[in-house]
Amino acid sequence: MSISPEKPARLILHEVGPRDGLQMESQVVPLEKKEAWLRDLMDSGVDIIQVGSFVHPIKVPQMADTDELFRRLTKDKKSPAILSGLALNEKGLERGLACGVEMFCLGASASETHSMKNTGMDTEESTRRIIGAAKTALSAGKKVQVSVQSAFGCGFEGPISEERVLNMVRAYLEAGLRNISLADTAGHAHPAQVERLFRTVLRLDPAIECACHFHNTYGLGMANMFAAMRAGVTSFETSFAGLGGCPFTKVAAGNVATEDFVHVFQLEDLRKDVNLDKLITVARGVAGHFGRDMQGFVYKTGPIKARNAVKTQA
Repeated sequence: MSISPEKPARLILHEVGPRDGLQMESQVVPLEKKEAWLRDLMDSGVDIIQVGSFVHPIKVPQMADTDELFRRLTKDKKSPAILSGLALNEKGLERGLACGVEMFCLGASASETHSMKNTGMDTEESTRRIIGAAKTALSAGKKVQVSVQSAFGCGFEGPISEERVLNMVRAYLEAGLRNISLADTAGHAHPAQVERLFRTVLRLDPAIECACHFHNTYGLGMANMFAAMRAGVTSFETSFAGLGGCPFTKVAAGNVATEDFVHVFQLEDLRKDVNLDKLITVARGVAGHFGRDMQGFVYKTGPIKARNAVKTQA
């Protein structure tokens, strides 16, 4: 039985490990090691790689080298992978424009509490400023994705009204922004909710390019990915080895592991162009660097087909 009743022509893989994965870690990764991981990801065949975020280095020390990473990775770049960066305000946008960001990820939270903790602004002000920044980025010739964070619930506030989420989506649409991600920042989403909300969003405008971002706080991340796919989502944000979590939510937890997601895709004859072995190597390098087991599975077990091949040879 297929994971999706209708296989879309193109499923987009957005690797967010270098940003969402590393931002929670207290141990800062050396610039050269981070660059090596990023270059392997660029060679793996994933479509978009989130290099980092433009936030204050005191608040998120792991992101202090984001500007330098973009400068290094965009110099004489040959990889077709799009390099994305997260900005939460106009200052972040300015930094990103100066160092070569190819796609800006700009988001506001549907949770007032999370919004204040994450940006120091309420939802209304954050949304307004994000829309302004998105328009500036588009006028500069950059790709833009806008998001609704805490779209499926909040660790501080609990359930989030779907109408509140839809109003933010409408505001993006009115501004001409159609690449829209719904992010499960707190990991509260469940499959029926995911499918319902994404179907409702897509009914607002069939031209929306929908993306999804699920945290695995309660072990539902992979199931939610498939629910989003059933609803028509074509862009998926994942993190190497399942690393990650928002430092400004109540219970931080990892993401769906990139190599796990690509593995199940390839079992379904999807995205066979992606080099799964290279993704597994990156995940193992990340786990080795931090000296602990990560949430991902395939980097530890190896892919199913590879294991079967070994048994056959034996």
